[in-house]
Amino acid sequence: MGIHTATVKPWSLQEACNAFAAKNVPAITLWRDAVEPVGLEAARKMVDDAGLRVTSLCRGGFFPAADISGQQKAIDENKQIVDEAAALRAPAVVLVCGALPTLSLEESRKQIQDGIAAVLPHAQAAGVKLSIEPLHPIYAADRSAVNTMAQARRMCEQLNDTGKNDVGIALDVYHVWFDDALESEIMQSGEKGWLHAFHICDWKAQQSDPLQDRGLMGEGVIDIKRIRNWMDAANYQGDIEVEVFSTRHWARDQHEYLEDILLAYDNCM
Repeated sequence: MGIHTATVKPWSLQEACNAFAAKNVPAITLWRDAVEPVGLEAARKMVDDAGLRVTSLCRGGFFPAADISGQQKAIDENKQIVDEAAALRAPAVVLVCGALPTLSLEESRKQIQDGIAAVLPHAQAAGVKLSIEPLHPIYAADRSAVNTMAQARRMCEQLNDTGKNDVGIALDVYHVWFDDALESEIMQSGEKGWLHAFHICDWKAQQSDPLQDRGLMGEGVIDIKRIRNWMDAANYQGDIEVEVFSTRHWARDQHEYLEDILLAYDNCM
């Protein structure tokens, strides 16, 4: 099990590390905004002192740009993020791939694949994997043009050398739960070793905001147990990570919220 620092956003990294360790949470997913105030060295020490394992660094990506200089800037920034991941001993960088309303989806997807290809040798040299996170189609215009497991899998096919899994997929149930090809895509990706991460939360039927009103597991409609069974059948070996963006939950006492996270996690497993 792992919990994203963004799930308990009001806490500093030190507070999150202390609280997770106290509740025997074994892993933490680091967001760059939690690391930035303290720096890489101090962040790694906090995680190590708490006895936590880093699952990944969030987030890289956002490759599409209006011109070549913008595309190169994104590539350079992602190389820097890879270096940050290596310094934090994070095995992977999660990619929210990006999109621009002024570009066609086809052009955005081309720039995404080209951008990942340009970063990949740097990531391989650093020992850091690149994990494409397909995002729900509501974000296709301006947040990510990679919107299905199939699109992410096809990119993995194009980007990986035979038998390699340097580029894989971070599956977030919030973004893919409705896909009628999800089981098949999980199995195909698992067979290749491309399932890098598994993020859980819930989709509320009534949301006040499509980004920051996610549900805690059990508050919505996603059959998390079913998807987890598919991941198991596909030989997924990684952590199951709780990633909940919720202004409602962030406004609560975070220690009480953490208790609810752990209970909800147990209930959905």
